[in-house]
Amino acid sequence: MARILETRRLTPVTKYFRIEAPLIAAAARPGQFVMLRVREGGERIPITIADYDRAAGTLTIVVQEVGATTRRVCALEAGEEILDVAGPLGGHIEIPPGGHVCGIGGGFGSAALLCLMRELSARGDRTTAILGARTKELLILADELRPLCRNVEVCTDDGSAGFKGFVTQRLAQLIAGDGPGRPDHVVAIGPMAMMRAVADATREAKVKTLVSMDPLMVDGTGMCGGCRVTVGGKARFACVDGPCFDAHEVDFDVAMRRNKQYVREEKQAFERVACMAARESR
Repeated sequence: MARILETRRLTPVTKYFRIEAPLIAAAARPGQFVMLRVREGGERIPITIADYDRAAGTLTIVVQEVGATTRRVCALEAGEEILDVAGPLGGHIEIPPGGHVCGIGGGFGSAALLCLMRELSARGDRTTAILGARTKELLILADELRPLCRNVEVCTDDGSAGFKGFVTQRLAQLIAGDGPGRPDHVVAIGPMAMMRAVADATREAKVKTLVSMDPLMVDGTGMCGGCRVTVGGKARFACVDGPCFDAHEVDFDVAMRRNKQYVREEKQAFERVACMAARESR
């Protein structure tokens, strides 16, 4: 079990957790993930590691409430425990030193930039974070990222904060030389559609780009085969071969179809949990 030390609501559907996990914190690297289980007989879900503190033995994760299990996770508070937290799993992000790295976070994906930007800045790289959300109220962790990287760009669809438009539009301006200038490497973490759009934006400009894939996953160790993604025309497993892949080689059409395979069942499970919570609150 992992004891929850701190929680914060970042948006109505996004929650920050700092948990006690000394063994995971000691080995964690940017880009890796953990598998969570909330209750006996419950499903395991992959959650990207947002940050870690080796000295304190703590791990930070950010969970978006989109399904039955994430709803159960987000109902937990400081002092309670998560039944299982296994990790770190997957490979870490590897980028050659000495360049300008642009990390792009869409929605809750911004959380995964915390440890990445900190490590890249610490080794002397130029770092820019582009954070995107539909509106100002849905932006997360911009203040936490500002001390960790040289430049933070905020984008909102409605213009309520920062640049009015999509992260890809601001990225295109950077590639053209605006502001902090053209990046040598891009790392995109967030919704599948956003990562595909980033891949399209950087392909013609020949900017090396990584994306963190989040397909359906059962065990996180390569045994189930459920997290298959097509990369460079070959089947790869996101849990052991990734989760980060060359964005220009990922078949996003296949990945997005697979992620929608159980939408109906996920909706039904979410509604059951919501009904149970409503009955318990009466």
